[in-house]
Amino acid sequence: MTISAPAVPLPERMRPQRLEDCVGQAHLLAPGRPLHQALVSGRLHSMILWGPPGTGKTTLARLFANAADAHFIQLSAVLAGVKEVREAVAEAKRLREGLTPQATLLFIDEVHRFNKAQQDAFLPHVEDGTLTFIGATTENPSFALNSALLSRARVYVLEPMDTLALETLIRRALGDSERGLGQLGLSIAPEACQQLARVADGDARRALSLLELAAQRVEQAGQGGAPEVTNPEVPGPSMTTSVIEAVLDAGARRFDKGGDAFYDQISALHKSVRGSAPDAALYWLARMIDGGCDPLYLARRLVRIASEDIGNADPRALELTLNAWDAMQRLGSPEGELALAQAAVYLACAPKSNAVYIAWKQALADARAQGSLPVPAHLCNAPTALMQAMGKGARYRYAHDEPDAYAAGENYFPDQLKPRDYYQPVPRGLETRIGEKLARLAERDRAAEQT
Repeated sequence: MTISAPAVPLPERMRPQRLEDCVGQAHLLAPGRPLHQALVSGRLHSMILWGPPGTGKTTLARLFANAADAHFIQLSAVLAGVKEVREAVAEAKRLREGLTPQATLLFIDEVHRFNKAQQDAFLPHVEDGTLTFIGATTENPSFALNSALLSRARVYVLEPMDTLALETLIRRALGDSERGLGQLGLSIAPEACQQLARVADGDARRALSLLELAAQRVEQAGQGGAPEVTNPEVPGPSMTTSVIEAVLDAGARRFDKGGDAFYDQISALHKSVRGSAPDAALYWLARMIDGGCDPLYLARRLVRIASEDIGNADPRALELTLNAWDAMQRLGSPEGELALAQAAVYLACAPKSNAVYIAWKQALADARAQGSLPVPAHLCNAPTALMQAMGKGARYRYAHDEPDAYAAGENYFPDQLKPRDYYQPVPRGLETRIGEKLARLAERDRAAEQT
């Protein structure tokens, strides 16, 4: 059967219709938890659902309306204004005063986009029971919403979906012949399912959207002959990590100026600078300028080289390349080209260190692999009473109050992530002194752990 671009996207088709269909958010939806009790009892109350995209905020609002047999009105704060809010209030009043009175649930997505006047427009009607309000926000409600509204609505914090929950949703969609992709007879390799769940980064909507694209890709490959991949244990085509990677790369933009020769020349310039060969660096810079390369593109590449290959061995390199970029913009060609030449020579002669480059790649790999780990409570900002009540900022050690302005033994990584040593300064240039300082601080950390 063909997956001919249905009118309703897969994430919407797979939206849970019952509480037992929900995956994740056990801290709110497990038996005995507050939202579970409210859904089972069908008792509505106004609330703010605060969490990242794709964590079930809209789904929960719809489930509440169904559980209470309430009329559901959905508005987007991006598109709606006071006029639409007033129309929703008028509709709620009609239903409340009709022959068969019915409650109304007003759901406002992206509620943090509403200004004070727009929030005030429905506040009195929440107070008098005309409607129940549920707002969804990805922003901190302490900052985004009026205190009057916050005082009348409970705040529930939704967490990013973990990878196991996302894998469950992915397999459920592949097996559901009525609403999902089950009619296609597709399977997914375990490692591909894990990869898809990981790159979705806690967002169920993104996971299902990518799954739909991957399914289309596999089907299109099958229509052209043999399926792109097969799983010998499962009949029909299967999705592997290569399929997922192809979907992720499909929309990537690629800079293209002059084909392989162009990129070979910029590679030669970069490697000449890295190899501390100022004369060769000047030659390749001249080749590219003479060949018609955009000088501002070269300026950007020199800035990149300053951070990637010199880094903190000579922090002045980054400043000088930024100055050369500015000079090129101000003077244009040919006058500004001399500033680029000056920067290229300086970079080639400077002490080299790729310590920051390596550290950044390792940190980025961890960030992508681990997903959106929560910030430890003691590192969170807590300017409001709500956040303080949630334990944010508790037991934080203010470094300036510690000896030598250093809180020895303190941990600044997420609780679920073992502290890393990404940055390893090299014994060249300024990084020699940086390495010595970091070694002294590490010794103090070890001493603090032993006490």
